[in-house]
Amino acid sequence: MTDAYVVYEDAGQYQHCLCFDHCRRYFIEAIPLDNKGKEIPGSKGAEGREFINLLFKVEEKIKELPFAEKKEKRLEASKPILEAFWSWVEKTSALPTTNENLTKALTYATNQREGLEMFLTDGRIPISNNLYEANIKPFATARRAWLFADSQKGAKATAVLYTLVESAKANQLDIYEYLKYLLEEMPNNRHLEYPEIIDRYLPWSEELPERCRLEIEKKKQFKN
Repeated sequence: MTDAYVVYEDAGQYQHCLCFDHCRRYFIEAIPLDNKGKEIPGSKGAEGREFINLLFKVEEKIKELPFAEKKEKRLEASKPILEAFWSWVEKTSALPTTNENLTKALTYATNQREGLEMFLTDGRIPISNNLYEANIKPFATARRAWLFADSQKGAKATAVLYTLVESAKANQLDIYEYLKYLLEEMPNNRHLEYPEIIDRYLPWSEELPERCRLEIEKKKQFKN
């Protein structure tokens, strides 16, 4: 799940899911403003944004459903919205316009249709990658320090460590205790001979010791 940055197309064999928040931003940028910075009603950019807003309203209603049910509800509720959106994109693209941002938004949506529709195929796929971007922000904002990674292997090691830390946060682990536990256990657990052993040590494993988990009060602070 990414934006449509072209380099991702050569990153390997995988399903490339695209973010509707990125698509929506293009339409927002196409909405004309008056001299007070307020939106001028009735624009095509606002129409495009409204279609995407409807998709997000569906997501809000089904966010607590199991993945299989979520997929069913998307096919039932989101797919018709998407069909109307693509029909609107096609008709609007055929109209003459001097709004370059609108042309850019329509072109982006048309070119990225396959990736944007990917969320319909699997209930596990989110409609937006905002959560991912928020979690990767600490890594991105500190990237000046990666100048000292020295090599590709060093950069990969740093990425692995950050992935463990952010995954530990998401699973409400005590990061210090979790990393300490890994350093104590991994050298002697024969995971090179038996790779399946690693599953026991992943941040979501139920086999992790209690000391790796945040206490109740700490969990409350984490949520706040």
